[in-house]
Amino acid sequence: MGSSCILSILLLTSFINLGFSADYTSLVYKGCADQKFQDPTGDYSKSLENLLDTLTSRSSSTKFYKATSGQGQSAIIGLFQCRGDLSSNDCNNCVKKTPDVSRRLCGNAIAVRVQLGGCYLRYEASGFRQVNATELLFKICGSTQASGSGFQDRLDAALGEIAKGVGSSGNGFYTGGYQSVYVLGQCEGDLASGGCADCVKAASQRAKSECPASISAQIYLQQCYISYTYYPNGVPPRSLSSSGSGGTGPNTQKTVAIVLGGIVGVGLVIAVLSVMRSGLKKKGRPKDTGGY
Repeated sequence: MGSSCILSILLLTSFINLGFSADYTSLVYKGCADQKFQDPTGDYSKSLENLLDTLTSRSSSTKFYKATSGQGQSAIIGLFQCRGDLSSNDCNNCVKKTPDVSRRLCGNAIAVRVQLGGCYLRYEASGFRQVNATELLFKICGSTQASGSGFQDRLDAALGEIAKGVGSSGNGFYTGGYQSVYVLGQCEGDLASGGCADCVKAASQRAKSECPASISAQIYLQQCYISYTYYPNGVPPRSLSSSGSGGTGPNTQKTVAIVLGGIVGVGLVIAVLSVMRSGLKKKGRPKDTGGY
């Protein structure tokens, strides 16, 4: 959407949310048109309500669906898409969240896009101007920068695998690890194979230009998106095995979790050694049986 805001987010981490997956129903971004619909007869509201009901119900049996509701001036076109590795139940749960989010954040906007971790919803009034399939809508660049040689070559090769993968998968979705880089890509469900490959190639170029040297990034274009994370010590097995509730939240979170996990582990070892040393020094003294 032309009015969508393009933002760059630096990931803020905490011990509470560190982990390998994010909530697939968490908001990633939203785009709301500046124009509001005028609905004196209530026809537009009815069309929108029917559309959202249809999309929500369909999400229990498919991961992509496009529909039109209403006629003439009150007609609305909408669709949803779930991430390719979500289960049917997770897809349905994700899509069911989007209507409330769209109403709360965009109100009566005539065109809306809501992207959650595992799915997105978009709808617009019939005749609303569409942007190019490769228009940049949103980006997330990891704050950690790669150091040393070889990163860019690995990233280029890994991003190239996305274009190959979405073209040969048959469903426009690909995820995998290549030379220590975990990649994911997906195209809108009705985008042809050739157009899908071109879209993710454009997204890959955007990732390199918008997030230079970042070890992780997410790039959202109008009809496709990609993400990548570089792991210097190799892609963790859990990243390669898709889990139904696994998310594609800010990927730097995964790397930071590994680093902090190592620090915590070292700290525990040091603490144990300190206690053992203290115990040896105090050997022979009465055992303390008091409380805390």
